[in-house]
Amino acid sequence: MTYDLLIKHGTVIDGTGVPGVMADVGVSGGRITAMAPHLEGSAAHAIDASGRIVAPGFIDVHTHSDFTLLSAPGADSKVRQGITTEVVGNCGFSPAPVRPQTLELLKEYTGFLNPHLAWNWQRLGEFYQRVSARGCAMNIAPLVGHGAVRIAVMGFDNRPPSATELLAMQRLVGESMEDGAFGISSGLIYTPGCYGDTAELVALSAVVRDGGGIYATHMRGEGATLESSIAEALRIGE
Repeated sequence: MTYDLLIKHGTVIDGTGVPGVMADVGVSGGRITAMAPHLEGSAAHAIDASGRIVAPGFIDVHTHSDFTLLSAPGADSKVRQGITTEVVGNCGFSPAPVRPQTLELLKEYTGFLNPHLAWNWQRLGEFYQRVSARGCAMNIAPLVGHGAVRIAVMGFDNRPPSATELLAMQRLVGESMEDGAFGISSGLIYTPGCYGDTAELVALSAVVRDGGGIYATHMRGEGATLESSIAEALRIGE
């Protein structure tokens, strides 16, 4: 048998929770094609993993790397740690949706993450088309940010949305789910996320639920309001 890559003599930990086993791993065409205590055959590239762990890539479930994917597509700081998948768009921050009339507010909101974005997109799918064209070393699971959605429709207004505005926000969340978002995130400790009440988050999360997605929160408080903040997060999730 000929492999593209043969990793020999490592301790394989496969992520299922079972104890590690000594095994060789053969890779062909970018996929694991064989694993056994001793694999025979040749390989274009071989690695002696004696005394080392062989494991699947790790998933970083809370990052803001979506704002650096275009400027650092190699993601060296993550890949060198063994991270191969990132969940981005957390804490209500995401690079889309974008509305031209509130773009400057969105730049103000997210500027600390990357002040140099071109912002030549409006939908989440358009942003990730640019990421794909640029090339990306990571697998990406994007969330759409509640803060970004609220800014697109309401700016930084400190009030509940009107019925028309809520429908507009639901539409933007639905478009993001159609574009591949895995769910919605909230940053209820930040403006303008803190201006949204529980009912608003439930209404937006209902769209996510219908699309098979998740709700991820940076909850409303972590000190004196910890218990009520947890209760709210659970209510929205339910």
